[in-house]
Amino acid sequence: RYYDQVVPIPGPEGIKWAKALAQQEGIFTGISGGATFAVARQIAGTAPAGSVILCMLPDTGERYMSTPLFDGVEAEMDAEETALSRSTPSCQFEA
Repeated sequence: RYYDQVVPIPGPEGIKWAKALAQQEGIFTGISGGATFAVARQIAGTAPAGSVILCMLPDTGERYMSTPLFDGVEAEMDAEETALSRSTPSCQFEA
């Protein structure tokens, strides 16, 4: 056996955590990444103090741009987002 347990996460919860990771941490993951993070949070809630929990998010959110994951997110940056983007020139990509 290569795993300890399987923990099902409903799609809406995966979406919730994928959005939270993008908004709060700048991590652009997909719905499965959000679900993986939800499980890690559950495990962290019951793990002994000092435990190390590895949560891998290998998926990117690009394929979900036209799905409910990004409903309500404008296609263009506003002034605040543009200023933030320009504040990190080493992370700029040519269009």
